[in-house]
Amino acid sequence: MRYLTIILSAMLLFVAGCKEKEAKSEEKKTEHPVVVLETDFGNIEIELRPDAAPKTVENFIKLVKQGFYNGLTFHRVIPGFVIQGGDPKGDGTGGPGYTIPAEINLKHTKGAVAMARLPDQVNPRRESSGSQFYIALEDLPQLDGAYTVFGYVIKGMDVAQKIASVPRDQRDKPLKPVYIKKAYLKKK
Repeated sequence: MRYLTIILSAMLLFVAGCKEKEAKSEEKKTEHPVVVLETDFGNIEIELRPDAAPKTVENFIKLVKQGFYNGLTFHRVIPGFVIQGGDPKGDGTGGPGYTIPAEINLKHTKGAVAMARLPDQVNPRRESSGSQFYIALEDLPQLDGAYTVFGYVIKGMDVAQKIASVPRDQRDKPLKPVYIKKAYLKKK
């Protein structure tokens, strides 16, 4: 009987260990593309959602591959709300010269990555900026249904929070620029 108990215990530990290893390997896998933003404060990894925002994801990947975001800044940081970047002018007025049709399908949960846009008064179709994006630092249900969410931070929310905590001016621009050193597609 004692021998049987030892064997059963060993089998249970082995199965539990396999399940734990399986769960850990599943955490790292994603079927969606992942973009890495290297910043002064560390890296932010974003899982893109082409299933929910195909045109936006296609555009974002195109800009990443072109090196568009390399050297740009997070020009707007608001603790408890968002960090915003992707503007070549660095003041919230720049972009690549085009907009993207709205693809409003996903929620603004903590870590949501969405495209910025002009207000409804001048942009009633809610078309997205061609390059400016923001990262939600908290759940922001008040933005649901108004902006195109195209991905979620899967690693580096602590980095986004650090960026949000830098000293800033009255227009929420960091006093010392926070750079996106490099943006690239993560290899699977």
